[in-house]
Amino acid sequence: MKAKLTASAPILLVKDVIYSANWYRDKLGFEIAGFYGEPPGFAIIQRDHMYVMFCKCPLEKIIANWKVVDKTSNVYFWVDDVEKLYEEYKASGATIDWDLCTQPYGVKEFGINDPEEYDIAFGQVIS
Repeated sequence: MKAKLTASAPILLVKDVIYSANWYRDKLGFEIAGFYGEPPGFAIIQRDHMYVMFCKCPLEKIIANWKVVDKTSNVYFWVDDVEKLYEEYKASGATIDWDLCTQPYGVKEFGINDPEEYDIAFGQVIS
C-alpha cells in the first residue's frame, strides 16, 4: 500500500509576510495559523483546511507566474460554490483579476490579484 498525500500548501514569496497574511485574512477570509521568526519571515494561513504559506523574499522584484506565462495562476483552488465565493470577494474589496466565467474545459472560475500581483484562481467543475 502506498503512502497517502493528505494536503498541500503552496509557498508564495512575499515582501512582507505580516501584510500578506493580514490581506488574505481581510479580503479572502483566511485565518492566520501562525507567524514564525522574529521579525516574522514565514507565515501560514488557512481556510477550510486549505493552506498557503508565505516566505519573506530577499529579492526586490517578485515575478508572478502570469508575467512569465500568460494566464497562469500561482495558486488554484477548487470550490463548491464559485458564484457565492465570487460575491464574497467582490464585497470584501479583493482585487478581481478576471470576472466569473465559464471556461471551455467545463469549469466556472474567476481570479484575484493579491498584493504581490500573484493570480489566485477559484474554480468549480460544472456538469
